[in-house]
Amino acid sequence: MLEIQNLHVSIEEDGTEILKGLNLKVGKGEVHAIMGPNGSGKSTLASVLAGKDGYEITAGSVIFDGADLLEMEADLRAREGLFLAFQYPIELPGVSMANFLKQAVTSVREHQGKETLSAGDLLKLMKEKAALVHLDPSLKSRSVNEGFSGGEKKRNEIFQLAMLDPKFAILDETDSGLDIDALRIVADGVNSLRSPSRSFLVITHYQRLLDYIVPDFVHVLMNGRIVMTGGKELALELEEKGYDWIKDETALLA
Repeated sequence: MLEIQNLHVSIEEDGTEILKGLNLKVGKGEVHAIMGPNGSGKSTLASVLAGKDGYEITAGSVIFDGADLLEMEADLRAREGLFLAFQYPIELPGVSMANFLKQAVTSVREHQGKETLSAGDLLKLMKEKAALVHLDPSLKSRSVNEGFSGGEKKRNEIFQLAMLDPKFAILDETDSGLDIDALRIVADGVNSLRSPSRSFLVITHYQRLLDYIVPDFVHVLMNGRIVMTGGKELALELEEKGYDWIKDETALLA
């Protein structure tokens, strides 16, 4: 589904290199978690995959479902089936959730050669998917994320994920700022969307999210590279020991 080879990425503004030869392969239907200390490049990776401006790809390749992802504009990546749940969801004053999702869903379906949903079918789908994350149906008439609580914003991200039905979903610290109840709701929503045809990349600081969204693989990202890969038990080890115990391995790769 996604294959990253020797990816080097710098910040355009000052030339600082953030990703320094990152390699990662995510198969169809797999859930991969990336953990690492602050400044290791986790959110940069998410931003680069989504096509955010401000970064320069200096080397490497990213193949998404057989196509060159780096040659696509951000909007094409979304229509091709890549989704990013933001760490800090933005507000869109004046743009209602209903209209936002109507335009987004219609654009994706048209690009993928699917039939456009009628107004009734779209509202039915919105009600069904909102229920996955206990999102108040009345929020569809409000502006996107405007006045939403932190938990509502994160649940709204998973609601949008469910509506757009992507092939590959990146969750960038979706658990940040959530209490236990909200975390469980968000995780349950994600788990309900797991399927053999959809892959996930879950970026997190904390093992607690992975108690609910159990990954197939856990990767440690440090100093711009993935330095260790394991199963779900690796997340428990990181929670117990922190990252100091693998610094020697990082030094060898530097």
